[in-house]
Amino acid sequence: MSTLKDKVIIVTGGTSGMGAASSLHFAELGASVVAASIQRAEGVALAEKIKQSGGTGKFIYADVSDEESVKRMIAETVEIYGRIDGVYCNAGVWDKGLVTDFDDRIWNKVMGVNVKGALWLAKHSIPVMEKNERGGVFLTTTSVAAQIAFPAHAVYCASKAALEALVRSLAVDHPGKIRSVGISPGTIETPMLAATCDGWDRPVEELYEEVAKKIPAQRLGQPEDIAQTAAFLMSDAASYINGTIIVLDGGTGPLPPW
Repeated sequence: MSTLKDKVIIVTGGTSGMGAASSLHFAELGASVVAASIQRAEGVALAEKIKQSGGTGKFIYADVSDEESVKRMIAETVEIYGRIDGVYCNAGVWDKGLVTDFDDRIWNKVMGVNVKGALWLAKHSIPVMEKNERGGVFLTTTSVAAQIAFPAHAVYCASKAALEALVRSLAVDHPGKIRSVGISPGTIETPMLAATCDGWDRPVEELYEEVAKKIPAQRLGQPEDIAQTAAFLMSDAASYINGTIIVLDGGTGPLPPW
């Protein structure tokens, strides 16, 4: 099993879905975790849950689309723990719409969080991690939407493709110091997935069951599936994995188009 003992790791979007599962799992493996998000109540509850389970964790409010908010979160983490060993760039949002519906609202919402948020986080966390003798890890949640055209999700798909390019660029630009890797989830049972089902005339459970039958793994992915892979990628056991994206889609990628 991977160990994260004595590592200080930030998880953005760290209080819900895949981020919450990762925050909890990292703490179980010995990391000091900062769960960062805009969800104050959920963050306080998560930090308490980590504490009750014997782990070390803090909630810090951070809006990744706001550079000053990211800077404060990084500074507070260093003030508390003295260092940063890994950052899980997981905060993300989605919105529907054809490109012909595109406007500043969807740009600011989707690109502002998914892409600009990742850039702010990299800008302010990488210099801190580069001070470490062994550098650090910058892990990013991308999506199979970077390779698959989800109907009426043009801007969201573009944002995730941009993140995959960022994963590769960070590995090349910070050699020997920053190991940059990505996780590309498929259909994962999270609050965001449930939100995409709004407006359908069928129960969510029925929709999930139908989708699960089409996935070769015969089930939806769970946040814990992401958390376990994220922990491995954060660990020293993954030290030669760099500049690449791990796909966790239950086997849907190889399916034929019929």
